[in-house]
Amino acid sequence: MTAAALKMPTTTQAGNTAGQPSIPIRHMNFRFDGKDVDTNFYLNAELASGYFSALSIFLTYGEDLVIETARYHRDFLTDPVLRQRVTALIGQEALHSKVHEEWNDILRMHRYPVSLYRFLAQNVFDYGFRRFPQPLKLSLMAGIEHFTAVLAEFFMKHEDYFFESHDEKQRALWMWHMLEESEHKDIAFDVYQTLNGNYALRVSGFAMALFTIWFLVALGGVGIPVLRRPRNLFSRRFWKDARRSVGLIMGRQDGVYGSTISHVFDYLRPDFHPNDHDTSGYLAYYKERLLNPDTGLLAPYLVKEVVPPVRA
Repeated sequence: MTAAALKMPTTTQAGNTAGQPSIPIRHMNFRFDGKDVDTNFYLNAELASGYFSALSIFLTYGEDLVIETARYHRDFLTDPVLRQRVTALIGQEALHSKVHEEWNDILRMHRYPVSLYRFLAQNVFDYGFRRFPQPLKLSLMAGIEHFTAVLAEFFMKHEDYFFESHDEKQRALWMWHMLEESEHKDIAFDVYQTLNGNYALRVSGFAMALFTIWFLVALGGVGIPVLRRPRNLFSRRFWKDARRSVGLIMGRQDGVYGSTISHVFDYLRPDFHPNDHDTSGYLAYYKERLLNPDTGLLAPYLVKEVVPPVRA
């Protein structure tokens, strides 16, 4: 598609304040249509791809929890810049939730157990996480954002993984999401440290986020190829794929979590901060790679971007 064929986004800009980078809320329209969906999107591995499909479903509930928690705690912040950054976080996460819901509806068209997983996730959050006291919810929010930051950095370092598939829209969805998770990776943590900062509580939120993302989502990922095709349980090809998929997720060399385990558990360092893991170079590269009006991979889908104003 040529630059002339693109509908250029409208932008409302606010300047940087106190050295903090402005974080835009990007409105996207991927126009998912259910065609050419690659169900083995992640490196042609069925089970590993199932993990990311399960993650897409569970993320919408995690993001809604982040939004709810961030809105509640924003009112207690006195720093107008941090309040503005929380507003940007809320906006980005709201759009992540909305767009992933659209994508999950496409997955349902391809016999993914989306309705079942939505029911399970809804109950986990409604009768579990949402009933936590606010300090623990704030800690959990910071923990969830840490895991998405780890994912974002991993995939920015392994861009080629996204191009193993022909599925352009699924690729754009995940690359947009990873870009923005890296952009706002420090906000939830800064809010937690500002309003609470208790180390033991921070570790508790991390432990719950780890259990959710490493166990509950992984369990859902295993279930997807079995529920879509029960005969997989009796297929040698499936079990061979399962072994490879476990390596792709947990392998020490190039596994999503196995190779980032030191980054994951660095969160337990008492003086940890998300920006100790500098991704500014990757962000600069990806903003050009994805958002350049003429050549950016996301340019055809970007409707507008807005930076919330700083209010005293």
